[in-house]
Amino acid sequence: QVQLVESGGGLVQPGGSLRLSCAAAGSIFSIHPMGWYRQAPGKQRDLVAYITSGGRTNYADSVKGRFTISRDNAKNTVWLQMNSLKPEDTAVYYCNTIPNVEKYWGQGTQVTVSS
Repeated sequence: QVQLVESGGGLVQPGGSLRLSCAAAGSIFSIHPMGWYRQAPGKQRDLVAYITSGGRTNYADSVKGRFTISRDNAKNTVWLQMNSLKPEDTAVYYCNTIPNVEKYWGQGTQVTVSS
């Protein structure tokens, strides 16, 4: 049984920062690339960033230079540090494997960027 639990979202002003966490329960974490996805109202869910088991990272152009993904395999946790947040970053953020697996989707964490 695999469970992914996201946390750390909230309301922040433009230009602010948040750090999201994804705790993974189960045996999949250490061997799979992990990604952060987001879904804004009325839009599809998109991949924002991912990190391989060895620590190689990749980012969507819209967040490159502002977001940083990291992981600790021993703690079964992946983080997303988000800086210089913009209103268009407002969305529900989810973590999942790469490629994503339907049954692993959690509740996500809401990020709202507004003044």
